[in-house]
Amino acid sequence: MSRLLLCFFFLIFSFAAISQKYKPADAGSKVHFVIKNFGINTGGDLSGLKGDINLVPANVAACNFNVSVDVNTIDTDNNMRDKDLKGKSYFDAEKFSAITMVSTKINKTNKTSAGWYYFTGNLTIHGVTKPIAFPFTATSRGDDYLFVGGFTINRLDFGVGSNSIILSNTVKVSLSVLAKKG
Repeated sequence: MSRLLLCFFFLIFSFAAISQKYKPADAGSKVHFVIKNFGINTGGDLSGLKGDINLVPANVAACNFNVSVDVNTIDTDNNMRDKDLKGKSYFDAEKFSAITMVSTKINKTNKTSAGWYYFTGNLTIHGVTKPIAFPFTATSRGDDYLFVGGFTINRLDFGVGSNSIILSNTVKVSLSVLAKKG
Protein backbone atom coordinates (compact mmCIF):
# COMPACT_ATOMS: atom_id res chain seq x y z
CA MET A 1 0.00 0.00 0.00
CA SER A 2 2.81 2.43 0.85
CA ARG A 3 4.47 1.72 -2.53
CA LEU A 4 1.23 2.50 -4.32
CA LEU A 5 0.88 5.74 -2.37
CA LEU A 6 4.51 6.65 -3.11
CA CYS A 7 4.00 5.99 -6.85
CA PHE A 8 0.86 8.12 -6.81
CA PHE A 9 2.69 11.09 -5.25
CA PHE A 10 5.62 10.64 -7.64
CA LEU A 11 3.25 10.81 -10.62
CA ILE A 12 1.51 13.91 -9.26
CA PHE A 13 4.79 15.74 -8.61
CA SER A 14 6.24 14.62 -11.96
CA PHE A 15 3.22 16.03 -13.77
CA ALA A 16 3.53 19.31 -11.85
CA ALA A 17 7.17 19.57 -12.89
CA ILE A 18 6.33 18.97 -16.57
CA SER A 19 3.27 21.22 -16.69
CA GLN A 20 4.23 24.88 -16.96
CA LYS A 21 1.96 27.83 -16.30
CA TYR A 22 2.47 31.03 -18.29
CA LYS A 23 0.98 34.52 -18.33
CA PRO A 24 0.67 36.51 -21.57
CA ALA A 25 2.66 39.77 -21.50
CA ASP A 26 2.08 42.96 -23.48
CA ALA A 27 5.81 43.63 -23.77
CA GLY A 28 7.03 41.47 -26.65
CA SER A 29 3.49 40.64 -27.85
CA LYS A 30 1.35 41.90 -30.70
CA VAL A 31 -2.36 41.37 -31.35
CA HIS A 32 -2.95 42.89 -34.78
CA PHE A 33 -6.00 43.06 -37.05
CA VAL A 34 -6.53 44.11 -40.68
CA ILE A 35 -9.83 45.02 -42.36
CA LYS A 36 -10.55 46.62 -45.73
CA ASN A 37 -12.05 50.10 -45.42
CA PHE A 38 -12.93 51.75 -48.76
CA GLY A 39 -10.99 48.89 -50.37
CA ILE A 40 -7.77 49.77 -48.51
CA ASN A 41 -6.25 47.56 -45.80
CA THR A 42 -6.62 49.32 -42.46
CA GLY A 43 -5.11 47.83 -39.36
CA GLY A 44 -4.85 48.21 -35.65
CA ASP A 45 -3.54 46.65 -32.50
CA LEU A 46 -4.94 45.57 -29.15
CA SER A 47 -3.11 45.15 -25.86
CA GLY A 48 -3.96 44.60 -22.22
CA LEU A 49 -3.25 40.89 -22.46
CA LYS A 50 -4.39 38.84 -19.48
CA GLY A 51 -5.04 35.21 -18.73
CA ASP A 52 -3.49 31.81 -18.20
CA ILE A 53 -1.69 29.40 -20.48
CA ASN A 54 -0.97 25.88 -19.32
CA LEU A 55 1.67 24.26 -21.50
CA VAL A 56 2.42 20.55 -21.23
CA PRO A 57 4.82 19.72 -24.11
CA ALA A 58 4.80 16.00 -23.33
CA ASN A 59 0.99 15.87 -23.26
CA VAL A 60 -0.53 18.34 -25.70
CA ALA A 61 -4.05 17.24 -24.77
CA ALA A 62 -3.46 18.69 -21.28
CA CYS A 63 -2.60 22.16 -22.67
CA ASN A 64 -5.11 24.96 -22.33
CA PHE A 65 -5.43 28.66 -23.01
CA ASN A 66 -7.68 31.28 -21.44
CA VAL A 67 -6.52 34.70 -22.62
CA SER A 68 -8.04 38.10 -23.29
CA VAL A 69 -7.24 41.58 -24.59
CA ASP A 70 -8.73 44.89 -23.48
CA VAL A 71 -10.98 46.46 -26.15
CA ASN A 72 -10.27 49.90 -24.64
CA THR A 73 -6.66 49.62 -25.85
CA ILE A 74 -7.58 49.54 -29.55
CA ASP A 75 -5.06 51.59 -31.52
CA THR A 76 -5.45 52.24 -35.27
CA ASP A 77 -3.23 55.36 -35.30
CA ASN A 78 -6.40 57.45 -35.66
CA ASN A 79 -7.96 58.71 -32.42
CA MET A 80 -11.35 59.47 -34.01
CA ARG A 81 -11.55 55.95 -35.50
CA ASP A 82 -10.47 54.41 -32.18
CA LYS A 83 -13.20 56.30 -30.33
CA ASP A 84 -15.77 55.20 -32.92
CA LEU A 85 -14.66 51.53 -32.69
CA LYS A 86 -14.95 51.61 -28.88
CA GLY A 87 -18.46 53.06 -29.16
CA LYS A 88 -21.83 51.34 -29.16
CA SER A 89 -21.94 51.02 -32.97
CA TYR A 90 -18.97 48.63 -32.96
CA PHE A 91 -17.36 47.03 -29.89
CA ASP A 92 -19.34 48.85 -27.17
CA ALA A 93 -16.21 48.73 -24.99
CA GLU A 94 -18.04 50.18 -21.99
CA LYS A 95 -20.28 47.09 -21.87
CA PHE A 96 -17.96 44.48 -23.50
CA SER A 97 -14.44 45.46 -22.44
CA ALA A 98 -12.64 42.20 -23.27
CA ILE A 99 -12.12 39.92 -26.25
CA THR A 100 -11.54 36.42 -24.91
CA MET A 101 -10.18 33.17 -26.37
CA VAL A 102 -10.58 29.92 -24.45
CA SER A 103 -9.30 26.62 -25.78
CA THR A 104 -11.37 23.46 -25.79
CA LYS A 105 -8.63 21.33 -27.36
CA ILE A 106 -4.99 21.67 -28.43
CA ASN A 107 -3.51 19.17 -30.91
CA LYS A 108 -0.22 18.73 -32.66
CA THR A 109 -0.45 19.41 -36.39
CA ASN A 110 0.69 17.08 -39.14
CA LYS A 111 3.66 19.37 -39.93
CA THR A 112 6.96 17.57 -39.61
CA SER A 113 8.74 20.41 -37.81
CA ALA A 114 8.41 20.62 -34.04
CA GLY A 115 6.43 23.35 -32.33
CA TRP A 116 3.33 23.34 -34.59
CA TYR A 117 -0.05 22.99 -32.87
CA TYR A 118 -3.73 23.43 -33.64
CA PHE A 119 -5.96 25.57 -31.41
CA THR A 120 -9.65 24.71 -31.13
CA GLY A 121 -11.78 26.80 -28.82
CA ASN A 122 -14.15 29.69 -28.39
CA LEU A 123 -13.73 33.35 -29.25
CA THR A 124 -15.91 35.90 -27.48
CA ILE A 125 -16.31 39.39 -28.93
CA HIS A 126 -19.04 41.89 -28.10
CA GLY A 127 -20.70 39.32 -25.85
CA VAL A 128 -21.01 36.76 -28.66
CA THR A 129 -19.13 33.45 -28.47
CA LYS A 130 -18.27 31.47 -31.60
CA PRO A 131 -16.03 28.44 -32.20
CA ILE A 132 -12.63 29.10 -33.73
CA ALA A 133 -9.74 26.91 -34.88
CA PHE A 134 -6.31 27.74 -36.31
CA PRO A 135 -2.70 26.50 -36.41
CA PHE A 136 -0.01 28.15 -34.31
CA THR A 137 3.61 27.72 -33.32
CA ALA A 138 5.06 27.63 -29.82
CA THR A 139 8.74 28.55 -29.62
CA SER A 140 10.78 28.44 -26.44
CA ARG A 141 12.42 31.74 -25.47
CA GLY A 142 14.46 30.64 -22.46
CA ASP A 143 11.94 30.24 -19.64
CA ASP A 144 9.21 31.86 -21.74
CA TYR A 145 7.29 30.91 -24.90
CA LEU A 146 6.30 32.83 -28.01
CA PHE A 147 2.99 31.75 -29.54
CA VAL A 148 2.38 32.84 -33.16
CA GLY A 149 -0.77 32.22 -35.19
CA GLY A 150 -3.59 33.86 -37.06
CA PHE A 151 -7.18 33.50 -38.15
CA THR A 152 -9.95 35.24 -40.09
CA ILE A 153 -13.41 36.08 -38.76
CA ASN A 154 -16.56 37.76 -39.98
CA ARG A 155 -17.16 40.78 -37.73
CA LEU A 156 -20.93 40.57 -38.29
CA ASP A 157 -20.95 37.08 -36.71
CA PHE A 158 -20.00 38.85 -33.47
CA GLY A 159 -22.36 41.82 -33.83
CA VAL A 160 -19.51 44.29 -34.45
CA GLY A 161 -20.82 47.08 -36.66
CA SER A 162 -23.45 46.64 -39.31
CA ASN A 163 -23.54 45.66 -42.97
CA SER A 164 -21.60 48.18 -45.03
CA ILE A 165 -20.53 48.64 -48.63
CA ILE A 166 -17.38 50.51 -47.55
CA LEU A 167 -16.23 48.32 -44.66
CA SER A 168 -15.41 44.65 -45.24
CA ASN A 169 -16.99 42.01 -43.05
CA THR A 170 -13.76 39.98 -43.09
CA VAL A 171 -11.16 40.70 -40.41
CA LYS A 172 -7.72 39.06 -40.39
CA VAL A 173 -6.16 38.68 -36.95
CA SER A 174 -2.50 37.88 -36.34
CA LEU A 175 -1.19 36.91 -32.94
CA SER A 176 2.35 36.99 -31.61
CA VAL A 177 2.01 36.46 -27.86
CA LEU A 178 4.94 36.26 -25.49
CA ALA A 179 4.01 34.22 -22.44
CA LYS A 180 6.10 34.57 -19.30
CA LYS A 181 6.64 31.66 -16.95
CA GLY A 182 4.76 32.22 -13.77
